[in-house]
Amino acid sequence: MSKLADIQLQVMWNRLISVVEEQAQTLVRTAFGASTREAGDLSAGVFLPDGRMVAQAVTGTPGHVNSMAESVKYFLQEYPPPTMFPGDVFLTNDPWKGTGHLNDLTMVTPVFKGKRMVALFASTVHVVDIGGLGLSADGTQVYHEGLFIPIVRLVSRGRMDETVLKVVRANVREPVQVEGDIYGLVACNEIGGRRLLAMMAEYRLKDIGKLSEHIIARSRAAMLAAVREWPQGAWSYSMTIDGYDKPITLAAKVTIAKTGVAIDFTGTSDAVSNGINVPKSYTDAYTSFGVRCVIGPHIPNNAGSLEVVRVTAPEGSIVNAPFPLAVAARSTIGQMLPDMVFGCLRQARPDQVPTEGTSSLWNVRLAGGQTMQGIDPAQLKGATRFNVVGFNTGGTGARPGKDGLSVTSFPSGIRNVAVEIMETLSPIVYWKKEYRPDSGGAGQHRGGLGQIMEIANGEPAPMIISATFDRIVHPARGSAGGRNGGGGRLTLGSGTTMRGFGRQVIPAGDRVVVETPGGGGIGDPQARPREAVARDVKNGLVTPEQAKKVYGL
Repeated sequence: MSKLADIQLQVMWNRLISVVEEQAQTLVRTAFGASTREAGDLSAGVFLPDGRMVAQAVTGTPGHVNSMAESVKYFLQEYPPPTMFPGDVFLTNDPWKGTGHLNDLTMVTPVFKGKRMVALFASTVHVVDIGGLGLSADGTQVYHEGLFIPIVRLVSRGRMDETVLKVVRANVREPVQVEGDIYGLVACNEIGGRRLLAMMAEYRLKDIGKLSEHIIARSRAAMLAAVREWPQGAWSYSMTIDGYDKPITLAAKVTIAKTGVAIDFTGTSDAVSNGINVPKSYTDAYTSFGVRCVIGPHIPNNAGSLEVVRVTAPEGSIVNAPFPLAVAARSTIGQMLPDMVFGCLRQARPDQVPTEGTSSLWNVRLAGGQTMQGIDPAQLKGATRFNVVGFNTGGTGARPGKDGLSVTSFPSGIRNVAVEIMETLSPIVYWKKEYRPDSGGAGQHRGGLGQIMEIANGEPAPMIISATFDRIVHPARGSAGGRNGGGGRLTLGSGTTMRGFGRQVIPAGDRVVVETPGGGGIGDPQARPREAVARDVKNGLVTPEQAKKVYGL
């Protein structure tokens, strides 16, 4: 290939990235739900007609993007290309063919140039409610968790299927928000298709086959080159986490060879009866992301680079849960998997890999004006009905040569929903939101801090919290002599300790106190520079007591 041709392909590749990024931004601008509009809990990408992902938007989360990379193939199995027509749009929230739980809607739209399909655009969005128990780990089957939409043709040659929308509206608590998000998905895929056709016209392309094959092949080659820079061998790691009602063991073995990276979760605990099970699609997504964080992080994420990472997990394990097990809170376990990969890779190159962090999100899901065991219906008279979620987290693990990041959503990358937005959407009041001192694991490099939040219903009525919190009993571990991060806590302002999982009542007039975990530290705390400890004390990140006891200041 000539240098000029290579430059032309690079220019078109950059243009393609802008196409999918505009696709994602369209979804952000048109979505009704705060999780998409404010937090960026979404994904967007363009695919070849055979289902291979070519490019993804920068905006979005790994759990959505990497699982969506495989989900398009399921759409094509259900509706082969000859059965797709201009103006068609397809939809599902099947956890095993989408992104892992019913609250995520995945939409696929074919794009035609004349009568020929040239691409598929796909996108996902997390909706605030999908019926059932709500987003809770309390269900024991997926049937308890809400409306299950198989892969269906939502729009047929430009005509919306009103029956599907009627079914959705009849099964969710927030029909306006959910239907608005569905139309946002339709809009973002349509914009992606328009921009792609405009790009093709400008560059006089009959299809995107040559460009896509170039991108995929170059990405795969670059990823293989990055893998070959690492030592070859196999490393194992295990981690115990809280689980719904008993501890869960996660076990992984990472093997690095010239042909790629293989991760095997043999030894991991079996699936459980509550909704913290993880479909394989979500396991693949966050495991491959964990690899990509340290091996080839700057290489484009598409079918080529993803092919180099191979993930296996025993069927029936908690990270390969079969239908119809409950999976609503699959992110609690699934987002721990990058830590598993890091634990293996840290043995190969300790100077390249961070230690354990909070990892899974501590999302505050609150509902009011709704009945539940423990709530007298008379207490709800005149109460505002609401259903909101605030995306929150704790601290990341310390990094080689650097402290961990405080209150940072890793690995999800999702943004926090501002207090002002939460208070606008509902009658809840945030009385406190601040760093949690001493929650970062002590070390030469300190773990990131968690946060403390105190939240109440501004009305004289009870409300419900759906907790999906881990790292309470088993906090993030430090490495190379670093201390563990602080474990999380969930309590009432009146002093009662609450469970880390499950729907629970916050009595009228009381507050819920959420203390998120901190990340582990790296290295001997006594080796931390005295000026760094003094600065932490001055900034309120470390108490004088811990500075003296642990750091020897």
